[in-house]
Amino acid sequence: MSTIRVVWGTASGPTKMSSYDAALADANVHNYNLVSVSSVIPADTPVEAVGTAPDLGPAGNRLTVVEARATRPGPGHVSAGLGWTESDGPGLFYEAAGETDAEEIEERVRAGLEAGRKLRDWEFSDEAVKTVTENAEPGTYVTAVVLAVYGESEPIC
Repeated sequence: MSTIRVVWGTASGPTKMSSYDAALADANVHNYNLVSVSSVIPADTPVEAVGTAPDLGPAGNRLTVVEARATRPGPGHVSAGLGWTESDGPGLFYEAAGETDAEEIEERVRAGLEAGRKLRDWEFSDEAVKTVTENAEPGTYVTAVVLAVYGESEPIC
């Protein structure tokens, strides 16, 4: 059974892409090719908030993620958030991000989780949310990310 790790990072840079790359580096997932999936947690898969990912395999491998991401130029700030709720079987992730504060992002995430629970006949139990916020100075870009990383990386070819 693989573990899904929740990781996060924030960073600034001279371009949108450089700030994104640096935020991924802050979470230690910058050397992988990220493949986004929708937000269902497979049954019997533990979710663990770790902050920074451990070594998940060779650089260039494919890494499956659910990602909350916001980027903007300065001055200003961005926030990203990821929430999860588990059941006796499968569970759900819900992500939100934008040019707002962490409290609003957390409200959006919790509302999304609630809506997702209503669509399913599963018995949900625990709920958790992780948000991050970062400010951008004038002349820079800033990115905030929170990602759910599914297991280890896999070769692309």
